Amino acid sequence: MATTTPKTVKKKKLGNYPHAMVVFSISLALFVIGLFGMLLIHAGKLSDIVKESIEMQVYLDRNLTQVQLDRLQKSLAAKEYVAYKGDTAQVRFLSKEEGAKAFLEETGEDFTAFLGDNPLRDTYVIRINAESSSSAQLKGIKNDIEGIEGVYEVQYVESLIESINSNIQKISMLLLAFAGILVLVVIILINNTIKLALYSQRFLIRSMQLVGATSFFIQRPFLNRAAFQGIISGIVASVLLFALMQYAYREITELSLLKDEEQMYMLMIALIILGAVIGFLSSYRAVRKYLRLSLDELY
Repeated sequence: MATTTPKTVKKKKLGNYPHAMVVFSISLALFVIGLFGMLLIHAGKLSDIVKESIEMQVYLDRNLTQVQLDRLQKSLAAKEYVAYKGDTAQVRFLSKEEGAKAFLEETGEDFTAFLGDNPLRDTYVIRINAESSSSAQLKGIKNDIEGIEGVYEVQYVESLIESINSNIQKISMLLLAFAGILVLVVIILINNTIKLALYSQRFLIRSMQLVGATSFFIQRPFLNRAAFQGIISGIVASVLLFALMQYAYREITELSLLKDEEQMYMLMIALIILGAVIGFLSSYRAVRKYLRLSLDELY
């Protein structure tokens, strides 16, 4: 008579914890925050580029010597509100002959032919950095430059600059408000994910209470695990975000002009810290809740 081998039954561990689900959910939530963070970084970089395209025309007195012109250029380049490209101050000299030539190319009219003279002035065209581009600051800059010896007049398109600053401010406020809502939604999502994961361990928590474990002793492994999972999730989200941005920079060449590696790395570090903090706090709240529930309330 044949003997039958009894089947081994795999016992389910008490308080089985869904590690992969938690890490995946938190990583996805942090990745969404990272994407919006990159949008804010690129929008800020674009805003700076637009602001630094603002130009001021510094018209000079007539008959200045080359020494005076050089001294005036150095004086303008030393101003803290002048934009820099690398180590080069964005101060460009435009002679009155070049101005007349540019006017002829644009309009096809040679005004020097019937005037008999060139009424234009030598000019320095300067670009202002993004930090000094508000309407009030530009008015102060205009007054400051006009006080320099050898400067006749300073002009810039005031109405255009006011329009640019107003639109940038409105867009920035809208993006920040949306970012705040998104962060709140993600925090709630991560909190609910960890709360659901700990729900499967409520009886384990009660068992530890029954054998006399202190609240701190019970909470510590859950808090450590949640913080560690938050760090892992932040790293996963950062790696995915970095890979996506490198692909985007390679496929869209113009987008690389808005790249800011320093801020991108800071965002990735922030995602890791955010994951750890939210995971720790969410786990703390959930464990404390189950510690306070009666046995009947656990079912």
